[in-house]
Amino acid sequence: MSSLVTTYSQPATKYMTADELAALIKTEDKVAKKDYLVVDVRDDDFAGGNIVGCHNQPAGKFLVNVHDLVRKTKDVPLVIFHCALSQVRGPKAARIYNETRQRLFPEDSYEVAVLREGFTTFQAKYKDDPLLVEKWEAEYWSTDY
Repeated sequence: MSSLVTTYSQPATKYMTADELAALIKTEDKVAKKDYLVVDVRDDDFAGGNIVGCHNQPAGKFLVNVHDLVRKTKDVPLVIFHCALSQVRGPKAARIYNETRQRLFPEDSYEVAVLREGFTTFQAKYKDDPLLVEKWEAEYWSTDY
């Protein structure tokens, strides 16, 4: 008797620290958008700075665009997702991406990661490093109310 449900063996989503991502970006033989891709799923909160070379795919439209993103990144072996804190939007986008890529390209070998503590922690550590953070604006990150 055949099963009506198709199951896929998905690679587990891993977490990457800010230091690990910074080291990856600064690795001389690694090329953004070829060896890895950072996907920033922040919506309006994308303003005020971002990781150099990232791809902004807003969470509010992620489901509509995920198939296109998977097709464009099918040859990228490591895709790293984040939002501001990587508590909801980043991990959810990583899961949806992972599921979609597995369905579209079940034979692919790749990894999906989430930036632990998101861009908030990354920018706090690396905002002054132009190889890691671009378009950083202090007024977006001020805690003065």
